[in-house]
Amino acid sequence: MDTKKRGDLSINGFGSANGGEFHKVNINGKGTVNNDLECVEFDCNGSGTVNGNVKTNSAKVNGNGKIKGNLECKTLTVDGTAKIGENLYVENFKVSGKTTVGGRVKAEEINIKGRLTVEGDCEAETFKAESLFMIGGLLNADQVDIKIFGECKAKEIGGQTIRIKHKPILMGLFKPLIQTRLETDLIEGDKIELENTKAAVVRGNHITIGAKCEIGLVEYTNELSVDKKATVKESKKV
Repeated sequence: MDTKKRGDLSINGFGSANGGEFHKVNINGKGTVNNDLECVEFDCNGSGTVNGNVKTNSAKVNGNGKIKGNLECKTLTVDGTAKIGENLYVENFKVSGKTTVGGRVKAEEINIKGRLTVEGDCEAETFKAESLFMIGGLLNADQVDIKIFGECKAKEIGGQTIRIKHKPILMGLFKPLIQTRLETDLIEGDKIELENTKAAVVRGNHITIGAKCEIGLVEYTNELSVDKKATVKESKKV
């Protein structure tokens, strides 16, 4: 499909438009697109709603963006607030603001410094977070690197290398109002390092249980190290 022949769509005030195929789509005011949208670039700087699916190379949300269907893109950057009603398929996903996904997320790289909520599973090659997140299903990535800032939850976590650390409050001047830890039913991987984590089961090859962890059962095949400030109810070598 020849994208050079496509026109642009811009909504700068209050307005609405039909869906279709465009080169650039810019929503700077309060705009609504009433059907599926396919474009090369999608920018939402105001308050925008798409009543359908969006397929694009590059998506940026600096304002308040809502997509009621699926979003499929190569790059997604959220500095504002984004709500995706169904599934997100993306190569590179960066969140500095707030993103909510009603279905599942499938990505190559996820980098979160804001807040992410996913109702279903979240799958990536690399998952990095210095933030708050809630994942209703499985968080699965080859590399999981999490610095906990506030309360984080996932139903299960799986990967090759899983590193979960506590991110201290700057200068120790403020204490979080909510508990700063990660909660999950199961963590399973090859190399696992944990801090401030509450889990029913941790299963892996090389496991380090750090300070302020509460673990029900640890199953390990090679090495296990448990900090004095951690609680492990049961551990066994398998």
